[in-house]
Parts: sequence; structure tokens; C-alpha cells
Amino acid sequence: MLKSSQNPATKKEAENGNIAAQTFTFRELAAATKNFRSECLLGEGGFGRVYKGQLESGQLAAVKQLDRNGFQGNREFLVEVLMLSLLHHQNLVNLIGYCADGEQRLLVYEFMALGALEDHLLDIPDGQTPLSWSIRMKIAFGAAKGLEYLHDKANPPVIYRDLKSSNILLDEEYNPKLSDFGLAKLGPMGENVHVSSRVMGTYGYCAPEYARTGQLTFKSDVYSFGVVLLELVTGRRVIDTQRNIYEQNLVTWAQPMFKDQKRYKELVDPLLKGDYPTKGLNQALAVAAMCLQEDAETRPMMTDVVTALSFLLSPSAEESSAQSATRQDSKHSDRSTLDKHTADDRQRAVQEAIEWGASSRSHQMFKCDDDQRDSF
Repeated sequence: MLKSSQNPATKKEAENGNIAAQTFTFRELAAATKNFRSECLLGEGGFGRVYKGQLESGQLAAVKQLDRNGFQGNREFLVEVLMLSLLHHQNLVNLIGYCADGEQRLLVYEFMALGALEDHLLDIPDGQTPLSWSIRMKIAFGAAKGLEYLHDKANPPVIYRDLKSSNILLDEEYNPKLSDFGLAKLGPMGENVHVSSRVMGTYGYCAPEYARTGQLTFKSDVYSFGVVLLELVTGRRVIDTQRNIYEQNLVTWAQPMFKDQKRYKELVDPLLKGDYPTKGLNQALAVAAMCLQEDAETRPMMTDVVTALSFLLSPSAEESSAQSATRQDSKHSDRSTLDKHTADDRQRAVQEAIEWGASSRSHQMFKCDDDQRDSF
């Protein structure tokens, strides 16, 4: 089991609700994952493989190991440590710590029992119970709250840039958390309205204007959210080459039906077997249609999306979410910037990652993994 390299001060901070990234040795993480055995493997992505591990306290953790043969993970490691050391919200995955031991680069997260949204929504096997309408809307609302925090409450604001169903993780109660912040960018500041960036992301989820120009805005995330919301309603992948040519691109297929409310039922996942509220469907698709507008300026802000989706929750779910949000907002109200009592320890942990990142960038180029993120 894993024994963390946590000093007494860090333990005290944790007790006080302040979160600082811990540092681990490679040997500790190897022990936690049973030497990275295949039986502990949870999945594999552009960064590398993710394993299930166990902390000394008994807490389960997800350990993401950098693929040292690739270039993508080097910069993603640095960005993710920096971002998640500063950002804390109930709908963002919690970074427990990291390892920068020799050439090894690993990230340690809280364990999310139900894994990725796509495993419960897209191409689910026979016999697996499909997500109910109320759970789908609960997931949409939580993901929207996460983006709202990044855009409107984090200081400085952050553009997520990689929202997709595989990056939304679920706990045992289907509460969603955004994960994988390796492509995140600080949002435009002052009079700037966009951030110029090399175009990266996953095909189908990227906003069209970003794919064309490389100009990244908060509305780019809004578009990606519209895609995920449409996936939640339809149960279809955003790109599915197994379907006929007219249905392979989810957004292209759905857009004509957005204009005719009588056709909305054609968009519903057949696995729901008609068990959904008509009014709720109409509202959900109206939100999706607004988020997916070609003109970025006409898309809503995430705070407006959150307000609209709050009406789609069942009364009990809405009350629970509101109570939870109140508790979390009270608990984390000051976490969008470094707490003055934990600044030294956080800065020390982050500085280590920065120093490694600086030396790494001097001899390595960063490129996108073709299987996970397409460059345009």
C-alpha cells in the first residue's frame, strides 16, 4: 500500500480543508499499484496508462503514468500539476499528488468509482443498464457547473479545451468531475477576447472557429459542452464511422432536427424506451442547439447554461445539488487563488514541476497523440 511523502504541515492543511499536491517516489506508486500490474489497469489515453492504487489510509487512487516514448505527456504533466494545484471545485477531479522521480512522471488522483461517462453512455454492452434521463441531466448539470467555475470563478479564468465524454468521470452516485487538464489554457485577460493557440483537441468536439483560426475563447468550451449534451440525449458518439454517411457526424445529423420540435423524439436514445419528460427533452435540446451555434458570439455563457439546466433536474436532485453547491462554495470560496497559509508548500510543489518542465522543453517538442487528440 502507498505511503505518501506527506509532512505534518501538509496533513494539518488537509484537516483544515486546504489542498496541496503531495509528492511521491516512483517506488511508492509502484507499490500502490502492485508494480503496475495489468489487473490494476483502468484505461489508457494520450498521456499514458491509468492504474488503480491504494493509499496507506485505505483511500483508493487513480495513478496516471506518463508514456515516456511520447512527447504529448511531458507538457501535459506540467500543465496539469499547475492547474489542479490551483483549481478546486466539486466538479473537478482532485489531484492528490504527483511523481517527478528521475525520468518517471506520474499523476495521482482521487479514484472515481464508475469511471468515464462514455463507458455508461456510448456503445454499452448488452445487459448493462442504460443511464436514466434524470441521471443524464444530473451529469450534464455537474459538468456545466465545472466549466462555469473555470470560466467565471477561477482566478485567473481557464479554458478547459478538452471537454468530451471520456474526460467526464463519475463517482458511485453519478456525480461528474472534469478530468485531464493537460490541454487547459489561461483565458484571455484585459481587452483580449481570445487566446491564440495551436489547434488541439478531439475531432468532433472542437468548435469550428477554433479549428479554422486557432483562436481559443470560452465559447469554444461552450460548443464542446453542446456536443456532450447531445451525446447524453442521443446516446450516440460524436463521430461514428459505423453509421451511414449521413449520420456519422452527430452534430451535422442533429442540426436539421433542431429546427423542428416535432422531430425532437427522433434524437432521443432508444435505450430510454420513451421514459423521459417531453418538456425536459425540449429544454435540453434547446440548450444544446444554442451551444452548438456556428457563430461563437451567439452561444450562451456557461453561467446561463447552468441556470437553464437547473430546471431539468428532478426536485429532489435539484435540492440536493443546491445544498451540495452551497456547502462546497462555502468550503472552497477562497480556493480560486492560493490560500495564504498554504502558499509556501504549494509553491514549492509547483516549482519542482516548473523546473522539470523548463529543462524538458529545452530538448523535446510537444505534439498531439493522433489517437486521442487531432491537430487540425
